[in-house]
Amino acid sequence: MADLEEQRVCIKSCFLLAKTAAETVTMLREAFKEEALSQARVYKWFSQFKRGDMSLEDKPRSGRPSTSRTDENIKKSSRCDNV
Repeated sequence: MADLEEQRVCIKSCFLLAKTAAETVTMLREAFKEEALSQARVYKWFSQFKRGDMSLEDKPRSGRPSTSRTDENIKKSSRCDNV
C-alpha cells in the first residue's frame, strides 16, 4: 500500500496550491491508482487544513487502546502454544 504520510503530503501541497478537494482526489487517483485515499479522507484532510491545523499526524482517538502486541502478551501467548 502507498505510504499514507506520502499521500497526506500530496494533499497538503494541493491545498497550499489552492487546488480543490475534488481536483486533489482526481490527482491522487491518477498517481496512486487503487491505493489512493478515499474521497472522504481527502475532504477530511482539507477540512483540517482549512481550520488552520496543518499537522499531518493522526489525532488520538477515544476507545480501547491496542494492547495485544505487548511483550507480556507475546510471552503469555507463546506459553499457551506449548500446552
